[in-house]
Amino acid sequence: MDSNTGPIPRGGYTQETLRRLLSNRAAVAGLIVVGLFGLMALLAPWVARYDPASQHLDSVLDGPSARFWLGTDQLGRDQYSRLVHGARVSLAVGVFAQAVTMGVGLAVGMAAGLGGRRADTLLMRCTDIAYAFPDLLMVILLVSVFGSSATMLILAIGLVNWPTIARLVRGQVLSLREEEYVVAARALGASDWRIASRHLLPNVLGPVIVTAAFGVPFAIFAEAALSFIGLGLPPPAPTWGRLVTDSFSAMFAAPYLAVSSCLAIALTMMGFTFIGDGLRDALDPRTARRRPLPQPLPDAGRGAAQRELPRAA
Repeated sequence: MDSNTGPIPRGGYTQETLRRLLSNRAAVAGLIVVGLFGLMALLAPWVARYDPASQHLDSVLDGPSARFWLGTDQLGRDQYSRLVHGARVSLAVGVFAQAVTMGVGLAVGMAAGLGGRRADTLLMRCTDIAYAFPDLLMVILLVSVFGSSATMLILAIGLVNWPTIARLVRGQVLSLREEEYVVAARALGASDWRIASRHLLPNVLGPVIVTAAFGVPFAIFAEAALSFIGLGLPPPAPTWGRLVTDSFSAMFAAPYLAVSSCLAIALTMMGFTFIGDGLRDALDPRTARRRPLPQPLPDAGRGAAQRELPRAA
């Protein structure tokens, strides 16, 4: 063995992935945007200037000013305060819905990949049936039947996206279970649970996290769409979808209401999309950007060749 070759430092892969992610300018911009909205949601009681439900009847449909930074709506409520508190609901629905999606998708995909032919066939047929239904229509059906609480919104949105994760995990497991280290672990008597948790799960988490990052914008958009058609959280709960709905009736009188709420939704969705792109490039070395090799200076090479020529007598 070469004496210069040492063991790979622990955490080296994580550090390299983080370096690739931070070298992607779009991903860094997405992290900044999502981080700002997340910080605003966490500090909503201190960042908001007014209570989101309080009415200022002397300032109905006032434009942006020093008192009301984003103006007021038809009932005199501060648009900025409602936007800040609405970030808590919309981001929570987006993140926790993807957590539900990842949990169900990982469980079904792992069971299909390791459970044998019969279990694989049964679970994949169930996945195909669930995949056949349109996502947004299924969410509308579930919310209409079981109610529109925050918990139900998270479950409804999360339970319609798991087939994509399940298919992805199953394909990864079918490919990885034939690797030498998995065969060796099985030969040593390791159970399926140990193989799945110690050897397969760490290797399939990368693509799953990337897919979940792309799924958060859909969850945020689904919550906004449900609120727009009247199936979201009941008023006066401030959500970004509710803000869009309330601004629709005053579109011509106060267009700034729709601009602020729609811009918040668009920026958040774009931020998570950029993060997903950056994670995909960082976790897959084949798509990582390669730095161009430095080119030698032609003048320096020509000058060295000329110096080596013998002088003529």
